[in-house]
Amino acid sequence: MSELWNEYLYRPLFNGLIWIYSNWTNQNLGWAVVYLTVLLRTALLPFTLVTEYKSATNTDDIKEELKRIDKDFDKDFVLKKEEIRRVLKKRRISPWAKAVVLGIQGLVLVLLYQVFVSGTTGLRMVQTLYPSVDFPGKINTVFLGFDLAAPHDIIWSGAVMIFLMAEIYIGFRSQKRSLDRSDMAYFVLFPVAVFFALWLLPMVKAVFILTSILFSVIVHQFSGLIFQPKKKKVAS
Repeated sequence: MSELWNEYLYRPLFNGLIWIYSNWTNQNLGWAVVYLTVLLRTALLPFTLVTEYKSATNTDDIKEELKRIDKDFDKDFVLKKEEIRRVLKKRRISPWAKAVVLGIQGLVLVLLYQVFVSGTTGLRMVQTLYPSVDFPGKINTVFLGFDLAAPHDIIWSGAVMIFLMAEIYIGFRSQKRSLDRSDMAYFVLFPVAVFFALWLLPMVKAVFILTSILFSVIVHQFSGLIFQPKKKKVAS
C-alpha cells in the first residue's frame, strides 16, 4: 500500500509541483502551488459544473416554496422550521459530483503536507524526481514574505476563515429564509474550526484552500450566467 501511495499519488504530484516551480514560476513555490491548484480544479471542472447546474435549476423552485412556507406558517415558528427542513431535504442536490471534487482536493492536501514534511530537501528529493525533471537545488519556500512550510500563520488561515464565512452568508441570503440556531452555529463554528486546523499546519495548506475557494467563486459567477433557470410560463 505504501509503495502504491508513493509511486502513483505522491511521486506524480511532487514531480508536477517541482516542474511547475522550475519552468513556470521562476522558482517560486507559492505560485507553483497556486498553478497546481488551478490545474487541478480545471481538470475537475466537469464535476463542478454538474453541481452548479443542479443548484441553479433548483434555486427558483426552492425560493418559491420558502415564500409559501413563510406565508402559510407565519405564526408557527416550529412548524415553519420543520417544513423548511423538509423542503431543503427534498430538493437536496445529489452530492456525488461535489464529493468527487472535495475528495480529490482532500487527497492533494494530504500529499502537499507530505511534500513539506519530508520531500523538499536532501537525498529524498533526488530519489523522488523523475529523470525528466531537473533537480532545482534548494527549494525557496518564501511566498509574498511568508514561509510556506511554517505553521501557526494567522494571516492566510484568517483569510480562509473570512472567505468561508462570506460564502456561507451569501448562501443563506440566497435562500431568503429565517435562520435558526443551527444555521448560526454552522456560520461561526465551521470557519473557526477550519482556521484552527490550518493554523496548526504548514501555511501551504491555506494557500491551496484559498486558491480553490477563489476558483469556485469565479466558476459560480460564470455558471450563474450560463445556467440561468428557465422562466415559468404564465398561464393565459
